[in-house]
Amino acid sequence: MEAQNKSQKEINMKNKLTSEQAKELLKILKIRFEKNINRHKDLIWEEIQVKLEKNPEKLWSLNEMEATEGEPDVVGYDGKTDEFIFFDCSQESPKRRSLCYDYPAWEARKANKPESNVVDKAAEMGIELLSEEQYRNLQELGKFDLKTSSWVKTPENIRELGGAIFCDRRYDTVFMYHNGADSYYAARGFRGCLKV
Repeated sequence: MEAQNKSQKEINMKNKLTSEQAKELLKILKIRFEKNINRHKDLIWEEIQVKLEKNPEKLWSLNEMEATEGEPDVVGYDGKTDEFIFFDCSQESPKRRSLCYDYPAWEARKANKPESNVVDKAAEMGIELLSEEQYRNLQELGKFDLKTSSWVKTPENIRELGGAIFCDRRYDTVFMYHNGADSYYAARGFRGCLKV
């Protein structure tokens, strides 16, 4: 029991930023927020910062998004749950690429297995994969993935048949495509969502 408590304590410590790291990240997020007001016209940074300071594990997840060049930013507010919504807003897919879709797909690969998979990587970071609908909402705020593509949350019926879906923007149009879930590409990453 003591060992279990110790390992849980280590996990909690691991998923927290030092006060210096937290301060630096909040500064980056505030600058990005102010630079991209079109993404969150009616929201006030100070209210978001208070929420973040009360939720250090969410701040840690945002730091993970930032460390992989996801450039997280606030894209909305859910009044029902009283949560601010952050998406990866980097122009191209974040630097968490060359990953197949999920663990079963990764395990099924006989050769040239990638380092990991999107579903597990997102869970490790404490974020969720964008759905196709969320991805399309993001594209209304700007032009993203003009040279790359991003895996998105795949419906069960498609996944059960071995497929997974991804999106990108070409010819000023947002496209949704499919691939085998075990495929991976250097130009395909994934975008995450975090609610605080």
